Amino acid sequence: MGNGDIRVRGLAARAGGWSARHRWAAVGIWVLFVVLAMGLGSAAGRVDVKDSDQLKGETHTAARIVEDAGIDEPASETVLIQARGGGLEATDPEFRDAVDAVVRAVEGTGRVTEVTSPYDTKTISEDGRSALVQFDMRGESDTAGERVEPVLKAVEGVQRDHESLRIEEIGGASMMKTFADSYGDDFKKAEYSAVPVAFGILLIAFGALVAALLPVLLAITAIMATMGLMGVVSHVIPMSDAANSVMLLVGLAVGVDYCLFYLRREREEREAGRDAQTALRIAAATSGRAIVVSGVTVCVAMAGMLFTGLAEFEAMGLASLMVVAVAMVGSVTVLPALLSLLGERVEKGRLPFLQRRKRSGGRQDSRFWTVVLRRVLAKPVVAVVVAAGALLAISAPALGMKTQQLTLDQEFGDSLPIVQTYNRLNDAFPGGSEPAEMIVKAHDINAPEVKSAIADFRDRAISSGASRGPVEIKLHDAQNVAFVYVPLVGGSDQDKAGASLDTLRDEVRPATLGKVDGVEAPITGQVAGSEDFNDQLAGAVVPVFAFVVVFAFVLMLLSFRSLTIAITSIVLNLLSVGAAYGILVAVFQHGWGASLVGAEGVGAIITWLPLFLFVILFGLSMDYHVFVVSRIREARLRGLATKDAIRHGVVTTAGVITSAAVIMVAVFAIFGTLSMQSMKQMGVGLAAAVLIDATIIRGVLLPAVMALLGERNWYLPKWLHRLPDLTHDETPQAVAAPAARDDEGEPLKV
Repeated sequence: MGNGDIRVRGLAARAGGWSARHRWAAVGIWVLFVVLAMGLGSAAGRVDVKDSDQLKGETHTAARIVEDAGIDEPASETVLIQARGGGLEATDPEFRDAVDAVVRAVEGTGRVTEVTSPYDTKTISEDGRSALVQFDMRGESDTAGERVEPVLKAVEGVQRDHESLRIEEIGGASMMKTFADSYGDDFKKAEYSAVPVAFGILLIAFGALVAALLPVLLAITAIMATMGLMGVVSHVIPMSDAANSVMLLVGLAVGVDYCLFYLRREREEREAGRDAQTALRIAAATSGRAIVVSGVTVCVAMAGMLFTGLAEFEAMGLASLMVVAVAMVGSVTVLPALLSLLGERVEKGRLPFLQRRKRSGGRQDSRFWTVVLRRVLAKPVVAVVVAAGALLAISAPALGMKTQQLTLDQEFGDSLPIVQTYNRLNDAFPGGSEPAEMIVKAHDINAPEVKSAIADFRDRAISSGASRGPVEIKLHDAQNVAFVYVPLVGGSDQDKAGASLDTLRDEVRPATLGKVDGVEAPITGQVAGSEDFNDQLAGAVVPVFAFVVVFAFVLMLLSFRSLTIAITSIVLNLLSVGAAYGILVAVFQHGWGASLVGAEGVGAIITWLPLFLFVILFGLSMDYHVFVVSRIREARLRGLATKDAIRHGVVTTAGVITSAAVIMVAVFAIFGTLSMQSMKQMGVGLAAAVLIDATIIRGVLLPAVMALLGERNWYLPKWLHRLPDLTHDETPQAVAAPAARDDEGEPLKV
């Protein structure tokens, strides 16, 4: 039988073979798919997550009441007027003149409504040195930041005329504008710079322009197609901007990785003397299969987010799942077609200052990892104790992890003037910047018993110690809805503010509105949303954890037909995730080395990050694990002893895994440079975990554990032999010319 005539089993091998034989058809189908997906997505439009669907519990109930009533809450703004140093008080004429000037100035812009004076609303601090002028922005609250600039300039004008006072504006619209101006461009630059960074690293790794472009093009087209699919799918499960950003990160990471794995193997086989067709078939049967196993595992991990019940997580999970699936399909179909079309031209655009490395027999051995492996395999017990001990020590701080929704000063530090205003406002009016908000729905909001209960609630909220007031009430008579705003004692201290919220929910409300039949009175707001989010997330941890771990275990078991490999895969991945948690807590909560990443004074991990990191990291770490173990198993099937197979598998994959890890770390580290602490935490956590996974886990702990286990690595109990066989057992000998290798008999059963 000729060089190209031997048939092989396996989905990836068959897909790669078909694409190589029908290359123009494969490329055309891929281009058509991307164009159709984008077109359908554009035509369908994207449906985003509604406020009423963000959370369950009281926050959800409150949002639903407001939405059903058709009430569009305006963006509220506040002007803080405060005496500088000692001296002036709110009762002094100069202070009153400043208040009147602020009222006239903001009304004069024509952009505001419902302007109130502190002398009417009693919004004067206990020490008499601070007062609040409050108003609402006209128009849609979502776009208020685009219209607030004239109001901000009007307030600045009053400040210039009253230098003895501090006059500053803060609110939803002004914060929206400040963040857009300060961090919107910053965030976009980070997203846009990820592609050039990845391309630059690939250019160094391959030393050729065309070879470096292929992974980037595959990732970009996968992302473009997924963006279109997100628009279509959003009519069933709504999407979000956060889901879009996560999809871009994950899509770039796995898209580049999968293409890198495939392309490196194809080049290695060609350098070993194989013809182009045989090299492609070997790459399809080996790296292609590893990509499919890894991709399915990552998709399963991402699907775990669908079990949280949180709309934002569901959107992120589904978007990530789709982009991984698209990238996986593209890697085993259009990529072999392009490689077949390009042939030797894949080396075009070679950089003269990057000399092509000479390899013996096509093997891409790493000198560094060869030295490391020699010592690891010589003393595997020592390697396991040292590596596992180090990872457990790094993970230890995670035991004291504190999660919460970050306050404004935690998220942005004190670098922005508006954050300093936020802190001054909270000092003068604890909880005034982020009050609890009770939404009262009744058959008749003006019924005497309802009005009396609301008034009683206002009084008891203060007498109970949960609030120092003033408690503001806004009636919407036509909708029979009332909004009650309660500044919480504790202010920006989430723990103290949470205790005040519990007092309102568990004591004050049952004793007042709880006694009126037919009344709904859920309490929402920033603090309430944080508590409801935490409660819901805590309930989702176990099912998500169980789903991801169990399905990953089953996939490893079916893919490698080894109970031992499946168990060690899970344990090693959990160690990787634990180490990432430990680094996050050490840096962002305890402040160890926080100055190096600009994270001083945060003191907590943002609520959504631990579960998000678990799912993402558990999925992404499978890339490297499947790729390395597949190569080890392939060598074992050729008859190598287990230790020799381990050495071969690790050192021959070290180059591609190093390149892939460097790209991932660089892309994630870009997000670690952002000023928003939530994005910084995500970037640092992902970058640290990938770095640990690609070095300590895959380069030391995995080979040491496998060396200790020996032949037990391939153990499968007899009662599991009836499981579906997804191994396919493709080795280079299955597709190469008979003269390419020494042994040509039946593959060794592992």
